[in-house]
Order: sequence, then C-alpha cells, then structure tokens
Amino acid sequence: MPPSSPKSLRIAVLADSDTRWKWGALTADRIAPDPSMEAASRGGAQVGRTLDGFLLRGRATPTPRQLDEVGVRADSLREVTAVEFLRAMAGTSYDIVVLALVGGGVQAMLHGLARVWDGQGKGAGPEERPGSGKRPVVVTGYVGVVYEKLADGLLLRHGADLVLANSRQDAERFRAVYEGVGADASAVTEVALPFLGGTSYEGEHSPYTVVFAVQPSVPDNRRDRTYLLERLVRHARLHPEREVLLKLRSRPGEHTTHIEELPYQKLVQRLDPPANFRLVYGNMGQVLDHTDLLVTISSTAALESLHRRIPTVVLTDLGVREVLGNHHFVGSGCLASWDQLDSGHRPVPDEEWVARQGVVADGTYGHAFDAARERITKLLASPELPPLTPYYTPVTAPGYLPGILARHHLGPDGTPLPGAPAADREPGPVRQIVRRAARGAYRHGVQRVAPVIRRMGEL
Repeated sequence: MPPSSPKSLRIAVLADSDTRWKWGALTADRIAPDPSMEAASRGGAQVGRTLDGFLLRGRATPTPRQLDEVGVRADSLREVTAVEFLRAMAGTSYDIVVLALVGGGVQAMLHGLARVWDGQGKGAGPEERPGSGKRPVVVTGYVGVVYEKLADGLLLRHGADLVLANSRQDAERFRAVYEGVGADASAVTEVALPFLGGTSYEGEHSPYTVVFAVQPSVPDNRRDRTYLLERLVRHARLHPEREVLLKLRSRPGEHTTHIEELPYQKLVQRLDPPANFRLVYGNMGQVLDHTDLLVTISSTAALESLHRRIPTVVLTDLGVREVLGNHHFVGSGCLASWDQLDSGHRPVPDEEWVARQGVVADGTYGHAFDAARERITKLLASPELPPLTPYYTPVTAPGYLPGILARHHLGPDGTPLPGAPAADREPGPVRQIVRRAARGAYRHGVQRVAPVIRRMGEL
C-alpha cells in the first residue's frame, strides 16, 4: 500500500481574552506532537501544522492592539460566539482543540462539543460532523497561578482529554480535587507555563531598572492602588539614578482577563512622578530583557522573572492574603515590603519552591511538555476516542450546570437555545458599529459609572 499523502496537523484555539489567547496559542505550539512522531503513529507522512484562532465574543474580546502586543500569530483568526464556534467544529476536522477560557466557558464548550461530535445536537446531522469520523483531542488548563476557586475552576474544566497543570504542585492539587469527588483524574498532565523563556539575568543594566508589574483586579480598590503608586513614585525619587517603570496590561477602555475599574494610568496622573518614572506597555518578555528588579503583588510575571533568575519581589505591604493571591508565594523567599526595597534589600528565591512551581531555570524547560506531547500522540493514534464526559451533568449538578450553559446560549443538553446568535457570516458594517458602541458603553460603565455609584453608596 502506498504511504498516505502529507497532512498538516490542524489545531484550533478558542480564547476569551488577550492573555488566554497568548496562553492557548503558545500552549498549542508546545504540546503539538513532533511531525515525525505523528507521521509514524499514523503510518504516513505528516508535514507541519496549522493553527486556527477563535476569539470568543464578550466583554474581554481583545482589540487589534492587544493582539499585536501579544505577538502570537495564527494561520487564521476570527471572532465568534459560542454557538458559531460549535458550528465551526462540527464542519471541520481538527486534530487538537485548545479551550483557553474561564471555567464556565470551558464547561459550556465541553457540553456543546459533546453534542456536536456525537451527532445528537439539534441540526447536527451527518454532514456537520467532523470529516475524519473521529473527534479531536481536547485540551484545557490555566493561564497562570491558581490561587482561588480551585475546586470550582477544576470541576468546570473536567471532561477534557488533558487538563494541564503548570507545575508539580498544581498537578498534585488537581488530582486530589478530582479524586476527592470521585471524578477521573487521569486527564491531569503536568507541564509548565508556555511563555517562560528568554535569556537569564547576567547582571545590572544601565540604568538599573525597577519594574512594577500591575494586575487588573488586585488590589481592587482606589486606596490600595494609590498607596502602591505612591510607594513606587517614592522609590523613583529616592533613587534618581534608577529607571522605575509601571508595567501596564491594557490601555483605558480595553479589558484583559479581569475587569479593571481603576486603571493605574489614570490614578498616577495626580502624583506628579519624577523624570525617571514612566509607564510602559508591550510584551512582558521584552520588558524583562532590561529588568533588574521585578516587583508585583502576585502576578504571573513573577514566575517569568524567576525563570530568568531576575531578582523578584512579591509585596507584603497590603498583607499576605488569599484575596491578593500573594499567599501563593509563601515559602518562595520573595516576600518583601517597599520599606525593605527602599533600603536595598534583594530577595533570594528558595530553589526547591521555585522548582515545584514549574519554574525550570536549570535548562530543562524544553522537556516540560514531553508528557503532554506523548499523551496527545497516543490519543491521535487511537482508532477512536471516547465521548467527552464532564463531571457536571444534569444529574450531578442540576441547579448549577443549566445556568452556566445558558450564559453561552446552550440548553441543559448542550444544544443551542432558540434565538441563539449563530450567524455563519461576518457581521455587516452597521452591526459592527453597534457592537463596538455597545462594548464602549459597557467599558465606560465599568470604569467610570460603577466607581462613582460605589462611592455614592459609601456616603
């Protein structure tokens, strides 16, 4: 029999924000099997891979500027509703589907895809099923540090073929949660954050550069945010020979993974910072190229910095509290206050703690995704994959699951609800204008109106 013709590995990534698009696309690249391995498993020649990106329409849908800043490229990229994505999956053969979404979004897509791929969904006749006759491998996980809603988020992700854990510690916690509720834990697969990398820190730059990496949702009040800015500005004044940078995630009016009601760039306007203080945007990795000290409350940027052996501080000024997420760094050796930093303190990270967090600074990072690639290779080689079976069903969670599915216009059985937006064509210019206006109004309400109402309520 002649060898099969070359076939490109096809991957789809569905993301709901700029940070999750970055995580999903980079994860897809890291976990995709080597073409030669895949060719051998299929008994034919496999050449290259194709990545199709889908951006879930919602409040955090990334803008073109945010997508450009992320710097991840796809062979195709388009905005869709949940129902439009399900229709795309019904009509196209993919090898791997990466769900880079919040937990509720993952759960809704797992139920929707289960209905699409078993041919039982409304309108999902044989002509709409994947052309290969075999469903894709479904992968999901977390974009960064998991410090809250552990059980809730994990059970919403249960049902995927691979639930990626970004560290040894997370893998152990994930399995314990699944086993504790009697759910199958075999999908948990240890990897690492896909965006770690860059050159290791080799000594001070000129000028010495301090970077404060902000987070959209932590802390969540004006007083604490203003305090952090005042301390950052004070540090710049105390050390005029240094460059002090405020690293921002998004510009006013843009949303990322979390809603930001009090943008730092607006708060800082009242502080009259010195000349050696400035705001920066852009790719975090490029900023770290010139960083001598990374300071944050609990951002995943701390793990990127530690991976490159850059001195890293997780602030204790507002306490070490679960609501801030900095409790995750207990034992890291990185906890410190602005008073300590102002007086010259430099943290020394605990190597054992760092290793347990998937921060592989010893040169073995390239192998962190081997287990995931091997697992996916075996699944792709199997003649058939079992149906997707999430832990939550109308039987196990009748009071919870329907509401999650309804947010994405799906019924309790995973089929589209009547009137669900499912247009198969690009919206016309009028609809695009209305959509942009609606998003602008929503963001204005979040960042301008909501804080005013909140302050009025406190009078």
